[in-house]
Amino acid sequence: MGGEGEKASNVPVVKVKTKYQVTLPTSVRHRVGLKVGDLLEAKVERGKITLTPKAVITPGIAEGLDDIKKGRVYGPFSSAEDLLNSLHREAKKLVKNSRSRA
Repeated sequence: MGGEGEKASNVPVVKVKTKYQVTLPTSVRHRVGLKVGDLLEAKVERGKITLTPKAVITPGIAEGLDDIKKGRVYGPFSSAEDLLNSLHREAKKLVKNSRSRA
């Protein structure tokens, strides 16, 4: 293959270095907004290596996304007052249920 930084029809070419490291060209990094420390998913598709930026999802965020997917949410609310009314209704249900179990 050609030297590092050579271009084949305006596509940057990179060289595999020791320990199989590659340096992503600045133009590529900027186009996807990649920063030092970001994670990339590496997979092989039809004989080609594909690197896809991945966001780290904390357990709390993952749980919240699962709740949304399963419909365990309230709202949307058209006002703060509607939100408060919903909270009060749900609190009354919880109090009623806890008393009936006692």
